[in-house]
Amino acid sequence: MQKKGLAVVAVGGNALIKDKQHQSVPDQYTAAAETMRHVADMIQDGWDVVVTHGNGPQVGFILRRSEIASHELHEVPLDYCGADTQGAIGYMFQQALHNEFVKRGMKRTPATVVTQTIVDRNDKAFQNPTKPIGSFMDEAQAREKMEKEGWTCVEDAGRGWRRVVASPIPQRIVEADAIKNLIDHNFVVVAVGGGGIPVIENEDGSLVGIEAVIDKDFGSAILASMIDADLFLISTAVEKVAINFNKPDQKWLDSLTVEEAQCYLLEGQFGKGSMAPKIEAILKYLAKGGKKAIITDPEHMLDALNGKTGTVITH
Repeated sequence: MQKKGLAVVAVGGNALIKDKQHQSVPDQYTAAAETMRHVADMIQDGWDVVVTHGNGPQVGFILRRSEIASHELHEVPLDYCGADTQGAIGYMFQQALHNEFVKRGMKRTPATVVTQTIVDRNDKAFQNPTKPIGSFMDEAQAREKMEKEGWTCVEDAGRGWRRVVASPIPQRIVEADAIKNLIDHNFVVVAVGGGGIPVIENEDGSLVGIEAVIDKDFGSAILASMIDADLFLISTAVEKVAINFNKPDQKWLDSLTVEEAQCYLLEGQFGKGSMAPKIEAILKYLAKGGKKAIITDPEHMLDALNGKTGTVITH
């Protein structure tokens, strides 16, 4: 089999939760197995792959359980929620990939790396937390949490109050060398779940977990740069990127240059909570020497790699 290169494949939320009717753990595993089948196609086609993933809903579930049980058990800090979900989702992906490899007679072993991501303690995001997490509260509960726990809470569009945390820019993946070593020894790696567990580095080199949320595509882009990936593929809910999305003059894009992507971002063509962070993450990867990026949905990954669909972004 001819080697195609090393790809970081960032799978989106639809890789685990298709809709609100299918949120249970068995439902999530079924969805994970479907996405991992497409990743296995890539691997069978000659790619070395690191799979990264989101964890937003799963962290939300842990926080909710923690809140409900708080009268009986200690609550779970946010960085530990990230670690818990990396383990659980990694287990799903590992098992799904293992079963695909057995079915196809492929001698490959998947392994999950619980991943820490260094952020700057002086990142401006810490002065302006914006990422909502956890359950809705009434104003009295929110004010009590702000006073006793030091939380930042905001009123959310008339639906109640919610805690918000910072979303700092990731600087470095602590376990990048370990991930590269595993790839070099023919392992298929699952890593940087949820963008990585946010940590800050002290002057003596020691690490401390911090309550924050990292954008998973930004974390994946940093990893792709650090391990010299030949390809950064973001798997999402759409087959291609569009401009004028959901408008009468909507146009699907087969390819984008860095300059075109930057122009469309400035025009506000890409949704702030959806496509914009994906494009920004890809631009970060390409700016640090990355060669090529693709955005498509899971079922079209192989077709996109063969130039038949998807949106290709290059210099």
